[in-house]
Amino acid sequence: MPDKGSKSINTDQVKALLKKNRRSMKLRLAACAGCTLCAESCFLFMKKGKDPQYMPSYKVLNSLGKLYRKNGKVSRADLEKMRDLLWKNCMLCERCYCAIGVDLPRMIAFARRILRSQGIDGSYLHSLEAQGSKGE
Repeated sequence: MPDKGSKSINTDQVKALLKKNRRSMKLRLAACAGCTLCAESCFLFMKKGKDPQYMPSYKVLNSLGKLYRKNGKVSRADLEKMRDLLWKNCMLCERCYCAIGVDLPRMIAFARRILRSQGIDGSYLHSLEAQGSKGE
Protein backbone atom coordinates (compact mmCIF):
# COMPACT_ATOMS: atom_id res chain seq x y z
CA MET A 1 0.00 0.00 0.00
CA PRO A 2 1.40 3.41 -0.91
CA ASP A 3 2.45 5.88 1.73
CA LYS A 4 -0.48 8.14 2.68
CA GLY A 5 1.69 11.17 1.96
CA SER A 6 2.37 9.93 -1.57
CA LYS A 7 0.91 12.07 -4.33
CA SER A 8 1.11 9.52 -7.14
CA ILE A 9 -1.54 6.94 -7.94
CA ASN A 10 -0.58 3.38 -8.77
CA THR A 11 -2.89 3.07 -11.77
CA ASP A 12 -1.72 -0.50 -12.42
CA GLN A 13 -2.97 -1.49 -8.98
CA VAL A 14 -6.27 0.33 -9.50
CA LYS A 15 -6.70 -1.34 -12.90
CA ALA A 16 -5.92 -4.76 -11.41
CA LEU A 17 -8.57 -4.33 -8.70
CA LEU A 18 -11.11 -3.15 -11.26
CA LYS A 19 -10.28 -6.07 -13.57
CA LYS A 20 -10.62 -8.62 -10.77
CA ASN A 21 -14.26 -7.65 -10.20
CA ARG A 22 -15.05 -6.29 -13.65
CA ARG A 23 -17.74 -8.75 -14.62
CA SER A 24 -19.90 -8.46 -11.50
CA MET A 25 -19.38 -4.74 -10.97
CA LYS A 26 -19.97 -3.75 -14.60
CA LEU A 27 -23.16 -5.82 -14.57
CA ARG A 28 -24.34 -4.01 -11.43
CA LEU A 29 -23.41 -0.62 -12.89
CA ALA A 30 -25.29 -1.43 -16.08
CA ALA A 31 -28.32 -2.55 -14.07
CA CYS A 32 -28.45 0.71 -12.11
CA ALA A 33 -30.96 2.79 -14.02
CA GLY A 34 -30.27 5.91 -11.99
CA CYS A 35 -33.97 5.92 -11.15
CA THR A 36 -33.32 7.32 -7.63
CA LEU A 37 -35.78 4.92 -5.98
CA CYS A 38 -32.96 4.02 -3.59
CA ALA A 39 -32.69 7.61 -2.35
CA GLU A 40 -35.27 7.54 0.43
CA SER A 41 -33.79 4.36 1.90
CA CYS A 42 -30.74 6.45 2.89
CA PHE A 43 -31.25 8.26 6.18
CA LEU A 44 -28.39 10.67 5.37
CA PHE A 45 -30.21 11.65 2.18
CA MET A 46 -33.35 12.34 4.20
CA LYS A 47 -31.47 14.15 6.99
CA LYS A 48 -29.53 16.35 4.53
CA GLY A 49 -32.58 17.87 2.87
CA LYS A 50 -32.67 15.30 0.08
CA ASP A 51 -29.35 16.52 -1.34
CA PRO A 52 -28.69 14.34 -4.43
CA GLN A 53 -25.07 13.74 -3.37
CA TYR A 54 -26.41 11.50 -0.59
CA MET A 55 -28.39 9.21 -2.92
CA PRO A 56 -26.88 5.72 -3.00
CA SER A 57 -27.02 5.59 -6.80
CA TYR A 58 -25.27 8.96 -7.07
CA LYS A 59 -22.48 7.74 -4.79
CA VAL A 60 -22.00 4.55 -6.80
CA LEU A 61 -22.19 6.10 -10.27
CA ASN A 62 -19.82 8.95 -9.34
CA SER A 63 -17.22 6.75 -7.69
CA LEU A 64 -17.11 3.18 -8.96
CA GLY A 65 -18.81 4.16 -12.21
CA LYS A 66 -16.21 6.84 -12.81
CA LEU A 67 -13.37 4.42 -12.03
CA TYR A 68 -14.65 2.00 -14.67
CA ARG A 69 -15.42 4.73 -17.22
CA LYS A 70 -11.86 6.01 -16.91
CA ASN A 71 -10.46 2.47 -16.81
CA GLY A 72 -8.65 3.28 -13.56
CA LYS A 73 -6.81 6.24 -15.07
CA VAL A 74 -7.70 8.69 -12.32
CA SER A 75 -5.81 11.38 -10.49
CA ARG A 76 -5.34 11.75 -6.76
CA ALA A 77 -7.78 14.70 -6.95
CA ASP A 78 -10.41 12.41 -8.54
CA LEU A 79 -9.97 9.88 -5.74
CA GLU A 80 -10.11 12.57 -3.06
CA LYS A 81 -13.47 13.77 -4.44
CA MET A 82 -14.68 10.19 -4.30
CA ARG A 83 -13.50 9.99 -0.68
CA ASP A 84 -16.14 12.50 0.39
CA LEU A 85 -18.87 10.62 -1.47
CA LEU A 86 -17.83 7.27 -0.05
CA TRP A 87 -17.14 8.22 3.56
CA LYS A 88 -18.61 11.61 4.42
CA ASN A 89 -21.84 10.94 2.51
CA CYS A 90 -22.16 7.26 3.42
CA MET A 91 -22.03 5.28 6.64
CA LEU A 92 -22.20 1.96 4.75
CA CYS A 93 -25.04 0.95 7.04
CA GLU A 94 -26.39 -1.27 4.21
CA ARG A 95 -29.89 0.20 4.48
CA CYS A 96 -29.88 1.39 0.88
CA TYR A 97 -32.44 -0.56 -1.08
CA CYS A 98 -32.60 -0.97 -4.85
CA ALA A 99 -35.97 -1.97 -6.27
CA ILE A 100 -34.30 -4.03 -9.02
CA GLY A 101 -31.77 -5.69 -6.72
CA VAL A 102 -28.53 -3.82 -7.39
CA ASP A 103 -26.21 -4.48 -4.43
CA LEU A 104 -25.31 -0.85 -3.70
CA PRO A 105 -23.51 -1.47 -0.39
CA ARG A 106 -21.19 -4.01 -2.02
CA MET A 107 -20.36 -1.53 -4.77
CA ILE A 108 -19.62 1.25 -2.28
CA ALA A 109 -17.45 -1.12 -0.21
CA PHE A 110 -15.50 -2.09 -3.33
CA ALA A 111 -14.95 1.55 -4.29
CA ARG A 112 -13.68 2.22 -0.76
CA ARG A 113 -11.28 -0.70 -1.10
CA ILE A 114 -9.82 0.81 -4.26
CA LEU A 115 -9.32 4.18 -2.56
CA ARG A 116 -7.69 2.54 0.45
CA SER A 117 -5.29 0.75 -1.88
CA GLN A 118 -4.01 4.20 -2.81
CA GLY A 119 -3.71 5.41 0.77
CA ILE A 120 -6.93 7.40 0.63
CA ASP A 121 -9.52 6.76 3.27
CA GLY A 122 -12.11 8.74 5.09
CA SER A 123 -13.25 9.42 8.56
CA TYR A 124 -16.40 7.91 9.96
CA LEU A 125 -17.05 11.14 11.81
CA HIS A 126 -20.10 12.35 9.93
CA SER A 127 -21.46 15.80 9.57
CA LEU A 128 -24.37 14.72 11.74
CA GLU A 129 -21.97 14.55 14.68
CA ALA A 130 -20.09 17.68 13.61
CA GLN A 131 -23.34 19.67 13.85
CA GLY A 132 -23.69 18.69 17.48
CA SER A 133 -26.96 17.78 19.06
CA LYS A 134 -28.87 20.80 17.79
CA GLY A 135 -31.19 18.57 15.79
CA GLU A 136 -30.38 20.31 12.52
